[in-house]
Amino acid sequence: MAPTRTRGLSQKVQVVTVPDRNRAVQRQTLSQAAHHDSRTWRHRLQSIHANWAPLVPTLVNAYLTWKSLQYGISPQPQCSTTAELSFSICIIDIFMVDTCATIPQGEDTISPVEALIFEGFLGNAPHNPSIAISLCTLEHYRLLRLCKPSFGVEAFTKVICNTYLMPYRCTYRTALADTFDLYLTILHEVERKVQTALNHDTPNWRVLNTCPPCSYELNDEPLLTFTCMYVMNGGNSAKRMSTIGDRQCGDTCIYTESDYLLSRAFVDRFANEVQSRSILDSPDNHHVIPEAKDDSVVSSVQVIAEDCSSNWKAAADDDKKKMWAIFDETGIFIAACRHGIMLWYADMIKSGKLAKYPLAIVAKILNVIGECTLGAYDIGCGFASTVRASSLGPAFMEKRSHLCVDAFHGYAHNYICQTQRHPLGIEGAGLEDFGVAERIFSASNALAPVIRYASPYRRHVFLDLFFKQWDEDKYSNLGTMLLNNYQQAQQMISTETIALKEAMSSLGIQEGDLVNWRSEEIQYFQTLGKEPEWDAHAVVYVELLQQMQELQSQASASFAHFVSSAPDDYQFSAPSQTDFYSGNLSQTWKLETQRRYAVERLALTQHDVISMELKLGITNRWSPSSAEYQATLTYMTLHKYHKALDNLQRLVVQQLFELQRLNVSQTAYKMQTHIAKLLQTRCQAIQNAVKKYNEAASELQPPWPPLEWSKVSHFNFLDEFNLLLRETMWQHLHIQQAKEEIIRCNVEVRRLQTAIVVEDEEFTRVLAALETMKEYSICRCHINNQLLSRIDQIHSLPSFSGDKSCGIRKGMSSDRVPSTTVALGKQSPNDDLEEDAFDEGDSVERDIGMLVEYLSDLALRP
Repeated sequence: MAPTRTRGLSQKVQVVTVPDRNRAVQRQTLSQAAHHDSRTWRHRLQSIHANWAPLVPTLVNAYLTWKSLQYGISPQPQCSTTAELSFSICIIDIFMVDTCATIPQGEDTISPVEALIFEGFLGNAPHNPSIAISLCTLEHYRLLRLCKPSFGVEAFTKVICNTYLMPYRCTYRTALADTFDLYLTILHEVERKVQTALNHDTPNWRVLNTCPPCSYELNDEPLLTFTCMYVMNGGNSAKRMSTIGDRQCGDTCIYTESDYLLSRAFVDRFANEVQSRSILDSPDNHHVIPEAKDDSVVSSVQVIAEDCSSNWKAAADDDKKKMWAIFDETGIFIAACRHGIMLWYADMIKSGKLAKYPLAIVAKILNVIGECTLGAYDIGCGFASTVRASSLGPAFMEKRSHLCVDAFHGYAHNYICQTQRHPLGIEGAGLEDFGVAERIFSASNALAPVIRYASPYRRHVFLDLFFKQWDEDKYSNLGTMLLNNYQQAQQMISTETIALKEAMSSLGIQEGDLVNWRSEEIQYFQTLGKEPEWDAHAVVYVELLQQMQELQSQASASFAHFVSSAPDDYQFSAPSQTDFYSGNLSQTWKLETQRRYAVERLALTQHDVISMELKLGITNRWSPSSAEYQATLTYMTLHKYHKALDNLQRLVVQQLFELQRLNVSQTAYKMQTHIAKLLQTRCQAIQNAVKKYNEAASELQPPWPPLEWSKVSHFNFLDEFNLLLRETMWQHLHIQQAKEEIIRCNVEVRRLQTAIVVEDEEFTRVLAALETMKEYSICRCHINNQLLSRIDQIHSLPSFSGDKSCGIRKGMSSDRVPSTTVALGKQSPNDDLEEDAFDEGDSVERDIGMLVEYLSDLALRP
């Protein structure tokens, strides 16, 4: 029986009469309405939730029955309705603009809300609803929220009030918010039924299957260097205000249905994780892990100078990571795969990016994803040491996991770090820039105004909605991403290879030379600024001997000057007498002071020499002719020479770059003037550096030829320092990374194609017996159509080198070979090119905005 609707835009809200077979309950309800309700808001919400809980399974079944009518599927037989039990209620339906409807109710209906759902409405209360909102309206609002996260309940309520030509009231907003929460609960239960029917309800199924290019490994595919590449970072836009004073939050519900959120208990297991000092001997890590009694990432005070991550906020002390007390959750720490699909996120509780948050992410990665993973973090160089010093260290190294820095933040690290941790220098990373986290935070900023003052429950609900929609968008964009990556890699190989061959021909080098020089460059920067291994005690001992010898000469000279100041006809005289000697007494005392000072310094040095000889067991003092003395002196001389050479090289290279910048046509006049003044100052510094270099070179055995200032001042071109050769090395590295990207894209395209085929077969098998889940399959099949069209475009590329057939997933029975054809209507490859171009333009514009904002923030920092 269809509901009878009364149309009228100016109709007032009517008193709703809901028949209740239990008259005692009705009288009790009326009596409670007659007096003031003394319950707190928390007690009211708890009572409402307790009344809704037992009705949810019935409402889910009623919703599925109503949904089956929408697709023309015969519903289950319903009991006959009774006219006496029918009731009228005020409704909200933006598609009908009606204000009242008569709802039929059966005798076996346990609640009026169940009868409302059968007719396409949802009431605002479990037993005596005063208003009903159509399911189409709620679904329309849900879709709006998914596409526009900042579109809150209050804004949508005002839209409805304007549609009905009614003034806005907070009561309407509360009714819509409560009804929408119940609607989301029903949808979540329906989704759970779908996942159960498809056998997708196993632990960690979402992480292991949502992104087929990352996780759908096939039996006969090429072996990749990294099975999964992911990025993690923290953002503070998802903050939530704490309660003020002694006020308590009314909504005490806890959202436990999300498989994105890492619980606080799990994250807190990694608090104060790094507590001991350890020295890591791995070849790609030379950091010293200091003692840490707090939960912060390694402090800049505790880290040696080569650790460039000490300049980042994420690597600061715990005292610098605290947030204002007005916030309870100060943001979220996320992890996502290279394709942008979310893995997990954790709430940052009243703090900044403490070490426990990325440690919790790494723990989940090791436990769920497994071996050979590459993670990117803005302080990945320093955080790798933290992981190895934690309880995750053995598993991290056993599973051959690695950490790096993302490309955006990587260029802010020193060059030593870039040679090892930048994605461009990591074999197997391809052309990945690991910029997904910044894009996620940029999109989630729209959610910030809605969740800033929300309860913890609704904050997690809205975050869960956002991440689900984000994953759906990224899944539907997988084909476009792989196509763009493939075309970018092919274009780079085709254009850069020609230029590389020309450069190699002009330089007279081979490809093997570039590979060897790259390894030598990494080795050079690893040892740059480090003292070679030598006996430090021997160096100090020789320096003391040299100092003692010099002081002995000074003491002898001082004593000789003092003695020579005495007159030749010296005679002792009383102090009262005036003669030549007493007239020069001031000069005599000055010479005596110099003599005494030289003797005291000599005595202190002799004491140090004797102490070292006793400690080192040296019975015979080294002399300049002894072998030990000569070996140590040779090292000290060479060390002095290298320091002078490094300083001269640094100054000259800086001058060359400034000269090049000075000759650039777009350099402004003020900048040219500033650079010219710097060059004048640096020329004097270079002259001094040349003098020190020549002094150090002359002390070598045999002496090296001196460097003339006239030759240094005429270094006008950067190619005199073989920068062209270095550019060729980077060009060769780009080509190798592009080839790696093509290999990975070939594997990921085949994985995606196989996953779509297998999923279509599962739909055919499961949905034949479960027709009520048809909506999910329809939406998914449309997305898969678009992905298959992109895969066809990739297969049609002239230089495609992958396998076009489907494979067999690892662990799957060999007799379950997926078919090569899919019963999906494929789109034309050019149907959505214009839309993709528009989306790409929006993405570029958003990225440019982020970069401008970041640079502006840098300019304001002290």
